[in-house]
Amino acid sequence: MSNKTLLAIDVGSTSITAVIAKNNPDGKINILGTGTSRSEGINKGSITNIEVASKAIKKAVNIARGSTSEVIDSSVISISGAYTKGLRSLGSVNVPNGIITETEINQVMQMALYNATIIPEYEVVHVLPIFFKVDDSKDVENPLNMNGSRLEVSVYIVTAKRTALTNVKSALKAAGIELTNFVLDGYASAISLLDEQQNKFGATVINIGGTTTEFVSYKGSAVVYNGFIPVGSNHITNDLSVMLHTPPNAAETLKIKYGNLLKLSDSDELSIKKVKIPRIGDEQSTTEVSLDHIQTIIHARVEEVLVLIKNKLKNSGIQENIGAGIVITGGMSQLSGIKELAMRVFENIPIKISNPINIKNGYMNFDDPTMSTIVGLLFYSLYENRTFELDSNKNLMKKAVKKEEIPVSQATKQTVVKEEKVSENANTKEPLEKEDTTRLPTLSKKDKGRGMSRFWSKVSEWF
Repeated sequence: MSNKTLLAIDVGSTSITAVIAKNNPDGKINILGTGTSRSEGINKGSITNIEVASKAIKKAVNIARGSTSEVIDSSVISISGAYTKGLRSLGSVNVPNGIITETEINQVMQMALYNATIIPEYEVVHVLPIFFKVDDSKDVENPLNMNGSRLEVSVYIVTAKRTALTNVKSALKAAGIELTNFVLDGYASAISLLDEQQNKFGATVINIGGTTTEFVSYKGSAVVYNGFIPVGSNHITNDLSVMLHTPPNAAETLKIKYGNLLKLSDSDELSIKKVKIPRIGDEQSTTEVSLDHIQTIIHARVEEVLVLIKNKLKNSGIQENIGAGIVITGGMSQLSGIKELAMRVFENIPIKISNPINIKNGYMNFDDPTMSTIVGLLFYSLYENRTFELDSNKNLMKKAVKKEEIPVSQATKQTVVKEEKVSENANTKEPLEKEDTTRLPTLSKKDKGRGMSRFWSKVSEWF
């Protein structure tokens, strides 16, 4: 587990979040500094103005750096699915020594990448294994140290437009940041939200942001599909502004204060039925609008987003494999009634509204749906990986094994208990504790001599 200091940057459609962190000796993430700034020079996940975007990124990073004097060793940034394409490929290699090591795993992943037909103007962001195959054993999740003569792999490859990645690098360089890795936004969100069971049985994470909607599908603990829709919660604000002829800031207030996808109760006499809103171009005068009309506009836009996602999942064949259901996160997930609407749209598929795991710190609250991506970036870079993969530099990310150290006092106690068990079983036929087969027995000189004499006696019998 790396102890290097990491700078993680989530370039969202409405805000940019920067976090500096590293692992404590106990393996837990230690947040050293955080910073946020308004997202500028970015539209629907793509950088439209490098100079403006770099200033916005630099502002967030400088705020985070103000809390720590640690030297940053590596950096990771989220990229939008707006300019990505996913494809599948296969690879196979022989295992010369009969035991699969990280060398063979790297070789087979690189072979799968080599065999893939990647569009010339696209670059690799992730090479994620769907399953490994050792000889005739199918669906092997982790082939490390297994015995076999041939190793095969099926992978899901995420690629992104080279020009878009270059623009991100240019914006970071202008902000004085050296980039280490790109991570797909939706993939990062999924890492921060899904548990082992959801990964195994199949789940889709939908992250609905300000101007974009990203989604990633898992099956058998592997990413099998990712998608993008250039629509988000800001489109609701725009719809309200246009349909109600009110300024955008008033429309945003309406969305936040009165946004609800659940039907109003007619029997509740105390509930507000109408609100006054300013007129665009003449903000001194106001107009009364029914909440029912406001909610109809909001409902139409949210339903459109969910239906578009459903159609993409259906066309890709993924919808039939969402055994653990759909997890919705992001800013729009806070809209009242979105779970109920999603249940109707996706027809009997379990729906969950989820926040990422809250990393305790004194700077920022991560228990918020808008923090899913930044938390995922931290997990991706600082926690042990769920499986092997090739990162955006085409380097193998190893599956780390967390070793737990036993305190000296506890180890001594275990030794005493073990000795007592041996003495208790000395005159009985009960089996002793299972021996450690990874250690060879120590032989005395006498035993060694007997062993050799038996060996030569056996040889003389053969000849």
